[in-house]
Amino acid sequence: MNDVSHRESFAFSARVLGALFYFAPDSEQTAPLVSALTAGDWVQDWPLPEESLLPVATAFKAPSDEALKDAWQRLFIGPYALPAPPWGSVWLDRESVLFGDSTLALRQWMRENNIAFEMQQNEPEDHFGTLLMLAAWLAENGRDTERDQLLAWHLLPWSTRFLTVFVENAAHPFYAALGKLAQLTLADWQSTLLIPIAEKTLYR
Repeated sequence: MNDVSHRESFAFSARVLGALFYFAPDSEQTAPLVSALTAGDWVQDWPLPEESLLPVATAFKAPSDEALKDAWQRLFIGPYALPAPPWGSVWLDRESVLFGDSTLALRQWMRENNIAFEMQQNEPEDHFGTLLMLAAWLAENGRDTERDQLLAWHLLPWSTRFLTVFVENAAHPFYAALGKLAQLTLADWQSTLLIPIAEKTLYR
């Protein structure tokens, strides 16, 4: 994952996935992405084999009785309990709390590596979408070592479980497809990582 083309394709896919998991589907950041995914004209640009993406592309186009923004509200905001909370500490902390020990470890790692990341509001830095966008930024700035550490130590130890639960409970074809696209993409990243994934206990 060290040559320029790999770095660019990684940053592209990480930024797109990060935005779609973090921002509302009608926001300026993601509305064009939603349009592209539902139109189906994105498969040739995604850095994975086209045959593996075709079922996902079909799923993105499937109709739903639930409005996309309503699905996003249900999956990421509430008011009811989120079926798959997108914060790492919920999965890694024994009490399943926000701002848990894993969040503090992430903050410490960011300080040690001089990484300043401004959050939109007062929320933990270990949001799945935020970590993907941070990984994209690290790749864009040629910081491959920190990008790999972020993935191996702070994202991949819990993201597989999170995405499994997310896909199972998405209950909307667009977000189920988004979860599957993230599963395929992160599995591809993991297969090319040069450092081992940290083994951490999951509590959900």
